[in-house]
Amino acid sequence: MQKMPPNPTLANMVFRLVLCNWLITIFTIAAVAQPKAAPLRIVVLGDSLVAGFQLKSSDAFPAQLERALKAKGHAVEVINAGVSGDTTAGGLERVAWAVPERTDAVILELGANDALRGLDPGRAKANLEKIVTTIKAGGAEVLLAGMLAPRNMGEDYVRRFDAIYPDLAKKHDLILYPFFLDGVALNGNLNLGDGIHPNPKGVAEITKRILPSVEELMTRARTRRAAGSRG
Repeated sequence: MQKMPPNPTLANMVFRLVLCNWLITIFTIAAVAQPKAAPLRIVVLGDSLVAGFQLKSSDAFPAQLERALKAKGHAVEVINAGVSGDTTAGGLERVAWAVPERTDAVILELGANDALRGLDPGRAKANLEKIVTTIKAGGAEVLLAGMLAPRNMGEDYVRRFDAIYPDLAKKHDLILYPFFLDGVALNGNLNLGDGIHPNPKGVAEITKRILPSVEELMTRARTRRAAGSRG
């Protein structure tokens, strides 16, 4: 019987199929072996505005922020380090333990209670600066959430207090969100009955407005983390 000549087309198809399966196997093994980067850890250090005064923990700012970031595909853990009634002095006293090791970034929201109590803006600024330098010395990036003094405190007090946040942001190269309650302050639909603390809808509005600044913060934190892993 006469032998049939080999079919080059069939041989090529078999070779390509084997090669394709081999490449898929290699890439699969590589993907499994590649360790996933740990989620970015963000600590929100602040007062009742972030602690979630009279709100469920799931409605507080850190929880809403974490959900919003995850919905955009970010791997992130947001820790609530808010204490109701805290001043800048209180934040300074607890920053060493409130911001744990391996924190990538901190959202610093303090000063509202200083202003409400008429405390010295110079002292508030000094406290915030010490908090910032402590956080940065620990290797974390900082987003400074600004506050505005009540307008009934007098022109000089308002001028000195309102300047705290932009001055510190410029001096220490911080990301500045000028007014944490932007779009929410004095809006009865977005605040609790006291007219001061945001309700869940108010927190959602804050979260929406501050989100681009937080994503900028995360970009800085990832860059710092990558530089640290190379060094």
